[in-house]
Amino acid sequence: MKPTNYTQLSVHLVFATKYRECLLNKNQQNETWRYIGGTINKLGHKCLKVNGVSDHVHILLGLNPVISISDLVRDIKRSSALFINSQNCFKKSFCWQEGYGAFSISLSDQPRIWSYIDKQEDHHKKVSFKDEYRKVLSDAGIDYNEKYLFVDL
Repeated sequence: MKPTNYTQLSVHLVFATKYRECLLNKNQQNETWRYIGGTINKLGHKCLKVNGVSDHVHILLGLNPVISISDLVRDIKRSSALFINSQNCFKKSFCWQEGYGAFSISLSDQPRIWSYIDKQEDHHKKVSFKDEYRKVLSDAGIDYNEKYLFVDL
C-alpha cells in the first residue's frame, strides 16, 4: 500500500494595488474577484472567498502544498493584472503592489475570516486599508517596521 499525504492548509492573502490607488470600480472588482477565484482553482488550490475594495483584495483559500505561497501570489497577480489590462479601462498599465500578506487560518476560524472578507465594503467605511493591515499583522503576531510597511518599489 502506498502512503498518502493529507493536508488542511487554509491561508488568508491580502495585497493592494500599486501605491494603494483606488482604481477598481465595483464592476471591475466583481469581474476581477471572479477571475482571481478561477485562477486559484486552475492552479490546483481551492478558492474559498475573494473580495475587496477599490485598492486591495482579500483571499481565503485552501493551499495546495506542492506550490509555494510566493509562487501562487506571483501567478495570481500576474494573471489578474493581465486580465484587468485586457479590459483597457485605464490610461496607464494596472499593477499590484510588490508585497503581500499571507496568514495561516485554522479550520475553526474559516467562517469568521470568510465573513470578514465578505463584509469588506462595510468594513472600509470605518477603517482605512493601512489601519486594517496593521491590525491583521498584529493579530497574526507579526513584527513589522512601519518604515517599510507601505513602500512600493
